[in-house]
Amino acid sequence: MKTSNNGQVIGIPISYSSSSLLKKTRKDSLFTWMNKFSKTIKDHVAVGEVERAFRKSFSTGKREKLVKTMQCYLSTTSGPISGMLFISTDKIAFHSERSITVTSPTGNLIKVPYKVLIPLNRIKRVNPSENSEKPGQKYVQIVTVDDFEFWFMGFVSYQKSIKNLRVQDVVVGL
Repeated sequence: MKTSNNGQVIGIPISYSSSSLLKKTRKDSLFTWMNKFSKTIKDHVAVGEVERAFRKSFSTGKREKLVKTMQCYLSTTSGPISGMLFISTDKIAFHSERSITVTSPTGNLIKVPYKVLIPLNRIKRVNPSENSEKPGQKYVQIVTVDDFEFWFMGFVSYQKSIKNLRVQDVVVGL
């Protein structure tokens, strides 16, 4: 941008200024569209990856569909274990993020993922719960028909998690 001796702006026609602004707007909208398209593709691929991980980790039926996945912790006697909770049309399953070390029958130490599989027809009830002394600590208790309890916690969205687990609770007619 140039100015004359008296301070007036010279050398930049208004049409040039507005056309470059129009080009910038088009360029920005193209980038916006490309980013949205890229995110859609990434989200789709991520969903495919999660579905594959679920099918690889747990035996699944041909008609079984993965309904929802959630990151959370499984409460165990040795402390919480982080992982993914899968809700399908047939089961609720948990797969740890990291492997744990256990002793094999031959005495060797081996690393295996911590897994829990609960068929929907074996669920007696799903109970939301919270620590009365620390209301921020919220849990989900799943009780099986043989009165075995599983405690999950640390959900990103506790209310949505309850809703998704309760839907499966209703599906099995409990």
